[in-house]
Amino acid sequence: MLFKQTRIGQYGIPFVIYKFRTIPKGMSSPDAWGRFLRKTKIDELPQLYNILKGEMVLVGPRPDIPGYADKLEGMDRQILNLKPGITGLASLKYRNEEQLLALQSNPLLYNDIVIWPDKVRINLWYCHNRTFLMDLKILFYTIFPCHFDVDNYVENYFKNDK
Repeated sequence: MLFKQTRIGQYGIPFVIYKFRTIPKGMSSPDAWGRFLRKTKIDELPQLYNILKGEMVLVGPRPDIPGYADKLEGMDRQILNLKPGITGLASLKYRNEEQLLALQSNPLLYNDIVIWPDKVRINLWYCHNRTFLMDLKILFYTIFPCHFDVDNYVENYFKNDK
């Protein structure tokens, strides 16, 4: 079954994103099947339809829900010039975001003051430095989820990868 949600896309234009439903109706958390779909990222496959519609690309900043993208100010709004992606550098860094938030006493506050600003920083860096080879690397680490230190990659990019 599909899950549909409004997200903010390129130039701040809302669109409907598609995913496989991981939380059964009437429940507040994923069941075993839903956890499997999320862990393997199979729940993201319906977003290929968003790519076909021209709303998304394979690699780029993940599209935010309304209420976050609207908070972008100044230079940070440049992120909205890109089409959102199914995966990206911030997605790699926060691959285990659900588990990280589960450890917090106030997950929403932690997301708002720690995770979301860090994602904005990473996505803005990506916006200014993206290359085809970088996108291939991001796809590789998305498909083969071995250790990839995003902060180290960003910090040392000009020394090693260009």
